[in-house]
Amino acid sequence: MKSMSRFSRFILFVSLAVVAASCSDVAVIEGTIAQAPSSEVVVKLLNVNQYDVVDTLSLDEAGRFECKVEIAEGQPEFVYVFRNGRRLASLILEKGDKVSFIADTLGNYTVEGSEESAKLAQVEAEHAAVSRNMEQLASRLENVKPGSVEESEIKSEIGAEYIRYYRSRVKYVLENSKSLTVVPVLYQKVAETIPVFSQNTDAIHFSNLADSLEVVYPESKYVKALRKEAERRFAVLDLQNRLSTAEEVGFFDIELPDVRSQKIKLSDMDSRVILVYFWSPADAAQKMFNLDVLKPVYEEFHKKGFDIYQVALDPDKALWASVMKEQNLPWVNVCDGLGTASRYAATYNISSVPTAFIIKDGALTDAAFTDEKSLRKRLNELLGR
Repeated sequence: MKSMSRFSRFILFVSLAVVAASCSDVAVIEGTIAQAPSSEVVVKLLNVNQYDVVDTLSLDEAGRFECKVEIAEGQPEFVYVFRNGRRLASLILEKGDKVSFIADTLGNYTVEGSEESAKLAQVEAEHAAVSRNMEQLASRLENVKPGSVEESEIKSEIGAEYIRYYRSRVKYVLENSKSLTVVPVLYQKVAETIPVFSQNTDAIHFSNLADSLEVVYPESKYVKALRKEAERRFAVLDLQNRLSTAEEVGFFDIELPDVRSQKIKLSDMDSRVILVYFWSPADAAQKMFNLDVLKPVYEEFHKKGFDIYQVALDPDKALWASVMKEQNLPWVNVCDGLGTASRYAATYNISSVPTAFIIKDGALTDAAFTDEKSLRKRLNELLGR
């Protein structure tokens, strides 16, 4: 058999190079921004709840640029192009994609080379249209007489527009359950502050879509975040259902493990007055509060019917256990490793720590305190001194 000619070897080399390039962990963006020659654009990647800058690029005299973005296998990325702080284009890129788009400086754009990106462009155009309609209705509402027939009519229009759009988005996510374009749809807002999917029962949509997308993109960070949000919404829905059917109680129960991994219920404590104290062992000031305030107060009032149920909201259980061993606190200490994502934090509407509540005779009280002096005063009042 004759040896391969130089030309044949060259053709083979080029072919292999093309195959290798198509399999590389990148996607290529070719963009053109109309009426913006010789300016700059910033390419950003969505990292679940924040943007990471990929590159800052200069446009040529025709407003063109090219950018490569690293994409892992099976993990498409949401990539956005900004100019002067305005988002001009939104893309969903997969490994090996070569996408081109043409945009104007107002954020109107068309895209080719990616079906998902084209669907995302349509989703954003529809959202922009309803947002404009809602803004116009809100502007009209500001200029009419309160209590007038016209005000009532405009409010009805706003409600009808919201319902129409909500139904259209439900239809979209049901028909595109295996497309990543449903993820931003689930988080859309109208009038800047009103979530489209704002009902508690929308937890079902979040959960079903997480199930569908996990089949296609099991490693996607966006799908994993969607799963967490679905679980959070189901926890809220479950709590709402339990509250609506539960017998009337004076406080919400808590059941968490102590340092020996034994679960302790708040409702099992039988003291007349109980301080429920949410805190973080990572905060030095809060650790000192245990020793400087809570411990001497506990020693004085415990025999009179006072106890403490202390809840650490911290995912670092090792740190919490170390603090417990170091401080040797005599009251109930438990830890919720979910931190601020704890369902108990949601139940008690905890927005920051430390936060405390006082229970007397099985019911939450409105007794508040700000320091050791006011805490002692409250305990004297509640314990009958």
